[in-house]
Amino acid sequence: MRVTNNSVCQHLLCRYCYFLSFVFFSLALLAIAALIPRKWSDYSQQRCNLNICVSNTGIHSNIIVPIKNNVFNWSENILLDGIGIDTISNYTYLSFGWGDRDFYMSTPSLRDINLSTTLKALFLPTSSVMDVKGYQSIPNYLEVKCIKISQIDYLRLMEFIQATFQVDAKGRKIRLGDGHTTNAGFYAANGSYSVLRTCNSWTGEGLRKANVNTPLWDGLSFAIMWHLRSSCD
Repeated sequence: MRVTNNSVCQHLLCRYCYFLSFVFFSLALLAIAALIPRKWSDYSQQRCNLNICVSNTGIHSNIIVPIKNNVFNWSENILLDGIGIDTISNYTYLSFGWGDRDFYMSTPSLRDINLSTTLKALFLPTSSVMDVKGYQSIPNYLEVKCIKISQIDYLRLMEFIQATFQVDAKGRKIRLGDGHTTNAGFYAANGSYSVLRTCNSWTGEGLRKANVNTPLWDGLSFAIMWHLRSSCD
């Protein structure tokens, strides 16, 4: 049986069309999942009087909490004047973000993105890092949204953030290096980064610990911000 060039081209074209259809269908499912909330009306009946905030850099989302309130004090859990190189210890807020160690530490901005590092972070399980920043006020140069949660939910969120840090034999958090700004530092973290568990997935997981609604697929920072609501009715 003779195979013509036309039949080969048609076969390759069909395979290409199938592949494009699969990619389009997958992206459409993810887009829909980003718009669907995980819960519709399951609100806490407890008193919500504690603030938490989430910031959006356009790619990454970060959880911002007060240094201390009447239920938790971060100054007892992390060395504040050792976070960044500015030696400031009178911060009012701390920002926490989790992500791929190599990508986070070597990519201060979008123009510094390295293709090999990005592909490795997305498709291979890689070591992770905590990006910690100290603020004297809520940053106004980022998109930030704040909500109130209950005391029990707040403590669950603090436990989740605490458990993400790797610690040494003495229980101290392990600082790996300076951050990309003078108020930031990188710390060793637990968990592996991959396309299935991204920086925004970590934020979403933490918010769910605090009974805060998140999208069905929390891989995008804008989706987390869009769904962010108080966990109280």
